[in-house]
Amino acid sequence: MGLEILTKEDLVEFGNGLLEEIRKIVKIDSPAKKRFLKGHDVRKVLGISQGTLQNLRINGTLPFSKIGSIYYYDSKIVENLLDGKNLLAEKMK
Repeated sequence: MGLEILTKEDLVEFGNGLLEEIRKIVKIDSPAKKRFLKGHDVRKVLGISQGTLQNLRINGTLPFSKIGSIYYYDSKIVENLLDGKNLLAEKMK
């Protein structure tokens, strides 16, 4: 009976694979490939509060367009931000 040792790298690799599978199942884009997302969609995808979203707008991290009273965000930029968030979490480990 062999003993296997899991390393931190093994867990990171497993986590990345799991995230990719989840992304395949839960796409942030609809089948129609939404180009722009509303604020509530962005908060849901990134898992952030309204205040955090406002801070991302204010400090320029997340560009937006405002039509009337509704903020719109480019879905590609949101995806890049999500990937950056995951990379930041890995660096902190």
